[in-house]
Amino acid sequence: MTKMINGSSKILLIMTGLLVAVLFVQLPFSEGAMKFRYMTSIYADDKGLGLNQPEGVACGGESLLIVADSGNGRLLRYSIKDGEIEAGAVEIKLEQIFYPIKTEINSRDEIYIFDRKLRSIVRLSPAGDFRGYLQPVGLPSPTAYVPRSFTVDRKDNIYILDILSERVLIFDPGERYVRQIKFPQEYGFFSDVAVDFRGTVIIIDVVDGKVFSAAKNSASFSPLTSSLKEYVRFPASLTVDDRGRIYLVDRNGGSIVILGQDGSFVGRQSGMGWKEGSLHYPAQMCINKKGEIFVADTRNSRVQIFKLVE
Repeated sequence: MTKMINGSSKILLIMTGLLVAVLFVQLPFSEGAMKFRYMTSIYADDKGLGLNQPEGVACGGESLLIVADSGNGRLLRYSIKDGEIEAGAVEIKLEQIFYPIKTEINSRDEIYIFDRKLRSIVRLSPAGDFRGYLQPVGLPSPTAYVPRSFTVDRKDNIYILDILSERVLIFDPGERYVRQIKFPQEYGFFSDVAVDFRGTVIIIDVVDGKVFSAAKNSASFSPLTSSLKEYVRFPASLTVDDRGRIYLVDRNGGSIVILGQDGSFVGRQSGMGWKEGSLHYPAQMCINKKGEIFVADTRNSRVQIFKLVE
């Protein structure tokens, strides 16, 4: 028997359809019509244990992917070829890691993890063996610091976003202090740090939606953008590609906002949702040398893989 749809139901269906359309709309791009093409998603390891609210991803070279499977208190190491998993996941589960939320890989494939519970940065060998907690050497006064995030540049220097003493601390690969950059006088809350190919240090103010930058060897940050609240709701993390473009992961908005080197708005990708290609409270993202994009889609308990198309 065919069921009749009353007027209220019709209106509800129309509104739902419009909402879905809004979520999936993509804004025009000014740099070569850039867009993300969805490829596949990672939901579990090769033993069938599902990811549990992963918050971190790190790309190494053309094929290495490290996933911080936060809710399961472990890392997963994948080999990726043409957007597909080439081999089964290698689990890295150590007693020194409790709740990993951000991960980075240096030029020697050493793995760094920021553990939210410990508020410490953990260093692992390429095989995943524990090499110790980061122990800065030669830190000037004030010696106390509280990391909120960190990153590693092309020369394996380490940058720590210190929210206690309001600065970015810079260390060489041997963890020896090099210099610091103080936060600007007026800001809301800085949530992440990145470094581009020129050595420019970039930080994101999640409250005001502003990006600040400090050129190589600069002692201070300057605004790179005005408020981006028109485009983002809660830009919790950022990364940069080989051309210096900046990618803001909008945690509350479920999207990726792309900026040019000069901070100009380039475009926005995806939207809040659970379908493939949509995001639900995403965290970290990374881009490998083949232009493949990996996003820790936290609330959907998966990692999504996209291809950057220009």
